[in-house]
Amino acid sequence: MKISICKLEDIPKLGSRRYCTEEGEPIALFRTSDDRVFALDDKCPHKGGPLSQGIVFGQSVACPLHNWCIDLATGTAAAPDEGRVRRFDVKVVDGMVEMEAPQ
Repeated sequence: MKISICKLEDIPKLGSRRYCTEEGEPIALFRTSDDRVFALDDKCPHKGGPLSQGIVFGQSVACPLHNWCIDLATGTAAAPDEGRVRRFDVKVVDGMVEMEAPQ
């Protein structure tokens, strides 16, 4: 099931927006400089830092706690760090960001 989250313009370029599921689960939505949108659990695999507060660059986000870099497309930490966060399928349709509902 798809969920309409927000307008693309509601997510700042090279920034993020936080979305909480009905169960209160935080998901971070990220927008790159070329308007691609990605969604990850809002918890770094290292110490659970809020990725939505990190710095977005290229196709990655740097965790604000310990600067781990997480690939937005895969949710995988950049080497030498190890770990992964859950990612969600998102797409922009007619200017609206839609996400596949978490299972």
